[in-house]
Amino acid sequence: MKALVCALAFTALAIGGAARAEPYKDYTFQKGAWQITEVHVDPNHLDDYLTGLRAEWVPGQEIAKKHGVIDDYSVMVRIDPSGTGANVLLGSHYPSLVQLEPNQERDSVMEQESYAAMSKDKSAAVVAGFEKYRTFVGDGFYETVDLAK
Repeated sequence: MKALVCALAFTALAIGGAARAEPYKDYTFQKGAWQITEVHVDPNHLDDYLTGLRAEWVPGQEIAKKHGVIDDYSVMVRIDPSGTGANVLLGSHYPSLVQLEPNQERDSVMEQESYAAMSKDKSAAVVAGFEKYRTFVGDGFYETVDLAK
């Protein structure tokens, strides 16, 4: 019983004495946000998927980058791609979430450039096989945090 009382007292002191984190002192949110799409790809088709991304997804990212919608993008592959859950992450960095607002002039130009880079039919053909070995696991926006040193 005495040990339990001591453990509870120690816990109360530890929690009560814990310093609270202070934004802009202990950490600072950075501008912009990453959109991260989590994908599970059959490990036997990982090369096929990456080749398809290079042909279809990357040109779209480059067009978005050219027009200032994003300023960076990345593809990450889990070192051990077998098992459940995401094994490929697709990331696009928006310098400002304002870039997600519709802009008819910009969006129309980007769509024309996208079809010039790859026709709608060819794009559909590239991704047609993806459904056989790709499953979307999640998608969300994440802020980068700079932790004070």
